[in-house]
Amino acid sequence: MTGQVEKDHSADHVSLRSWVAVLGGVVGCFMAGMNVHVTNASLPDVRGSLGASFEEGSWITTAYLVAEIIIIPMTGWLVSVFSMRRVLMVGTGGFVLFSIVCSMAPDIDTMIVARALQGAFGGVLIPLSFQIIVSELPSSKHPFGMALFAVANNVAQAAGLRSAAG
Repeated sequence: MTGQVEKDHSADHVSLRSWVAVLGGVVGCFMAGMNVHVTNASLPDVRGSLGASFEEGSWITTAYLVAEIIIIPMTGWLVSVFSMRRVLMVGTGGFVLFSIVCSMAPDIDTMIVARALQGAFGGVLIPLSFQIIVSELPSSKHPFGMALFAVANNVAQAAGLRSAAG
């Protein structure tokens, strides 16, 4: 009986490498989710800084969301062609790069293109965080992993609105 308990316990053991992967995926999803809310809440300031009209400014958010919506369902195919590691690394790198480009955009056109590319690269972070939870954690830990994901998404919304307001 003791041997069975030990076997069940070892099957639920999660390595540090797996936890780091799960937490990294959740942080990436948090950043992608928060980015939408920060931009929406700060859109009047961004439009004013770039001298954009209301209609032009609305394209900043639209470009990001459309690119993200296109990429999210393509993520599975991208992973099957390039591997999860490559898609995750390129997605993260591109998201960070175009976040920096957005912060330095000199005009509305540059901002719209940078936001579209930011959304495209960041779009893979959301489904891949789910995939990492499912592939790196044993099934007994899936509820905890999904709870981390849910908390990260809810906190991202609150943090995005708070950081833009303050």
